[in-house]
Amino acid sequence: MSAGALAPGRTIGILGGGQLGHMLAEAARALGYKTAALDPAKDSPALKFVDVAVVGPIDAPASARALAEASDLLTLEWELIPAPVLEEAARLRPLYPAPSVLAVIRDRLEQRKFLARRGFPQTDFGEARDAGSLPYYPTIVKRRTHGYDGKGQARFASENEARSGSAIFAAPCVWEKIVPFAKEISVILARGRGGEMSAYPVAENLHRGGILHATRAPAEISEETSSRAVALARRVAEELGHVGVLALELFLLPNGELLVNEIAPRVHNSGHYTLGGCACSQFEQHMRAVAGLPLGPTEMKGPATMVNLMGELWEQGEPDWSALDGVPGLTLRLYGKSSARPGRKMGHYVVVGAAAAEEWRRADERLAALARGTARP
Repeated sequence: MSAGALAPGRTIGILGGGQLGHMLAEAARALGYKTAALDPAKDSPALKFVDVAVVGPIDAPASARALAEASDLLTLEWELIPAPVLEEAARLRPLYPAPSVLAVIRDRLEQRKFLARRGFPQTDFGEARDAGSLPYYPTIVKRRTHGYDGKGQARFASENEARSGSAIFAAPCVWEKIVPFAKEISVILARGRGGEMSAYPVAENLHRGGILHATRAPAEISEETSSRAVALARRVAEELGHVGVLALELFLLPNGELLVNEIAPRVHNSGHYTLGGCACSQFEQHMRAVAGLPLGPTEMKGPATMVNLMGELWEQGEPDWSALDGVPGLTLRLYGKSSARPGRKMGHYVVVGAAAAEEWRRADERLAALARGTARP
């Protein structure tokens, strides 16, 4: 055990009870810790697994207080938690990442301003109050808070489109100039309490409708580009004083330039390939970092492809899981959510090894086969 590390048998509390919280709790338990989690739904994935389930609104300081009282140390699965809740939690127990980190990242405009102040490369941006405040077309408008997985966003090709889509401006927004990119990539990196850092191989991502569709690692990019991407992520984590896993999403432009798209101060969907693809997953790595343990190895067991399973696959009944039979190196994880609906992440599968490259090419075909469904008993 490192000096100051959380001792085995103590309890790590998680703000949020979704699939990320569940996988964090699994990792914590494997390291010898007890777990607690807070979520509004008693049947959420994490609350069905942890030792102490705290049912309550995630935006209520009283809920955070109850979780803190049941825990020795706190972390989170989601950054969009109100500041008073985070401050109450941090007042009672160590919280990683700290409220000061989340204050920068929670608001998209503040996140962009932070990147600008520190000289990080990014697209042009500004506050979006109405259609008349948009200087570029095409442009994308995003709500400053509570926009994720394509929600709370709108793309406009002209001022007329922006005026007809003015409903988005009911909430505070930021505009971002759309850039033509060659690839979307991400760096999953962990920073420990003492500032030590370790990064996983850079991943390449494919989005559909603003939602991550598939990830492959390592990305098909040059070693020089990979090194620059990791260096940017290290700088971001250092400048923030972050503790835990952090994901940095980047655009790779045709001329080789890298632009920061978004910071996620937590375990990330594009890092799911580390489950099975690496000896130490991003979830174990996060728990190691926040608990004060040495960081684990980040080398891959082989190339990996991760594919998200969305609620649409259940429209014809239970997916035809036989479509996954016989794929070498494939592992399936379902999140145990009570109901499926379009746009909801219900699970994922990862293929590790020689079959990963083929899976990246044929993921759509595989999903189509799954969606044919099977009759329910």
